[in-house]
Amino acid sequence: MQTPSQPQRSLSKISFLVVPVVVLLLIVFAYPLFLLMSRSFSDADPAWYSTYEGLFTDSVTITVLLRTLMMGFIVTTVSLILGYPYAYLMTRVSPTWRGVLVAIVLLPFWTSLMARTFAWYVLLQDNGPINEFFGIFGLGPFSMIRTTTGVTIGMTQVLLPFMVLPLYATLSSIDPRLMTAAMSLGAAPRRAFRKVFLPLSMPGVIAGTTLVFILALGFFITPKILGSPKESMIAQLIDQQVSRLTDFGAAGGMSVLLLAVTGLLLFLMSRFVKPSEALGVRGAEE
Repeated sequence: MQTPSQPQRSLSKISFLVVPVVVLLLIVFAYPLFLLMSRSFSDADPAWYSTYEGLFTDSVTITVLLRTLMMGFIVTTVSLILGYPYAYLMTRVSPTWRGVLVAIVLLPFWTSLMARTFAWYVLLQDNGPINEFFGIFGLGPFSMIRTTTGVTIGMTQVLLPFMVLPLYATLSSIDPRLMTAAMSLGAAPRRAFRKVFLPLSMPGVIAGTTLVFILALGFFITPKILGSPKESMIAQLIDQQVSRLTDFGAAGGMSVLLLAVTGLLLFLMSRFVKPSEALGVRGAEE
């Protein structure tokens, strides 16, 4: 009687752990998504494609979609500008300080998103602490609540860790001796950084920007609390279609459109960078 080999036993153990997760995802994610997609076709009138035709002919939907894309671009750009120097600093400090910087990055995950958003609502008010601080120097008050600025600040604070962590994973895998070698050959520090370090860090940049942009597209709570109707994003429009208009067909069409944009971005990222490179993991062949 043959006994199962070690790889077969390992595969069976992995399957035992993976199958419950897959079943759970099918029940709580795939099935509701399938129902929503089917409603986008079955509730269409007069033709099955009317819902999607309306997405590109309705001025309100087009305006909100363009605003969502623009907000995603702004938040992603700000997160990259703030996150890249921070991630670079994490690779240059001692292990003790690196642990402190990592803890600061992970700190937002320990606090409720709702609590953080309401905290920004208090801080950004016209008579809030931030405007009071600027008032000491004779500046302000600045209007930051119910504006694009306030929404950008709130979303950036939430999404910044998703930019820093992929960047740090990639930057920490770059051999610092490459910069030293470039400078020993006569390159100035800025030129060595621009020609050597920056190109090697692009996998992390691409992964971080893609992740932040995708997450920004689906934001709901932060724009709703910190913004006004002029800052409404696609998630708020979907919520309005469901809760107020009970138009599940239109909500399903918008959801499918958002899912398609997300899938396209992930596909494009996979064409430019491997997931292992984005996470700073070197293959065994290297």
